[in-house]
Amino acid sequence: MEFLSRHISKILIHLLFWALFIFVSLFVFSDYYWSENPFLLYLSILVAIVYVNNGLLLPYLIPRKLYFAYALIISSIAFLGTQLYCNFFAECGCSIMKCLSDYLWQTLVPIVFFSFLWMLYRYLKKQEELEIVTKENIEMELQFLKSQINPHVLFNNLNTIYSYALEKPDAVPEMILMLSNNLKHVLYESNSHTVSLEKELEYIENYIAFQKIRTENIKEIEYRLRTDTTAHEIAPLLLITLLENAFKHSAPKSTIKIDITVKNSFLECFCSNIIYRNVLETKKEKIGLQNLKKRLSLLYKNKHALKITQTDSFEVYLKLHLK
Repeated sequence: MEFLSRHISKILIHLLFWALFIFVSLFVFSDYYWSENPFLLYLSILVAIVYVNNGLLLPYLIPRKLYFAYALIISSIAFLGTQLYCNFFAECGCSIMKCLSDYLWQTLVPIVFFSFLWMLYRYLKKQEELEIVTKENIEMELQFLKSQINPHVLFNNLNTIYSYALEKPDAVPEMILMLSNNLKHVLYESNSHTVSLEKELEYIENYIAFQKIRTENIKEIEYRLRTDTTAHEIAPLLLITLLENAFKHSAPKSTIKIDITVKNSFLECFCSNIIYRNVLETKKEKIGLQNLKKRLSLLYKNKHALKITQTDSFEVYLKLHLK
């Protein structure tokens, strides 16, 4: 609706300008009668010049910052257009300078006005795009932090540690250390735009180890990691969304498969799990995956592939170019 409104307003501005321009040319600055004025014949050429400028010259030259080339081309067009009007249409027999002083404005004014209008709309569009990206970034970061620093998840983890303190107290120190390291990674190390891949994989392995303890005798976890090097940087907490989704929505007595490969600066992560029946009935995409898509589109634009397959099982494949 907003696009349509902007489009209509642009059309109205164009029509209003041409109506005003024709009126001024014919009745204010012209010595000719309406039926005799050659300006009406030249108007079609002038309209063509304006919209070739708007449709070809400006979009091609200005984004490439070829300002001098644009100024030279448009000056030449204005000069030739004025000479064409003066010598061919008006046939005034004036000198070049007289021609320019009397008629240059008729060629130059529409070109300058519509060039300014094009640049104004381009600027407004860029500001809108910047505002949308900024808003999405803020919204995404808030949702992301809420999903990661989740009191419910922390509560479940602490309950697991409590139950092990009663039944298997020897395992508690290691569990507390794993939970502490993961919280440290989420709260502090993940504040930067990127973290070392080595630390991110350590966080993943800690998370999986903790989940193995939590889901013992309930779920089976098959985890495989293959790397040619960990000397890469990666946006923090990208992969954990896939893992959390697999653990949260997998059926009891099922197997969760996690496969991470790093080779030739590409990271591939594959997660699959049997879907819990209630999740299968409501195929609505989860907030975590929606946030992941937003982050990938902003952080790894044209450098990622994400494929989600949902049948009786839920499979997610993510490929990242780490450079």
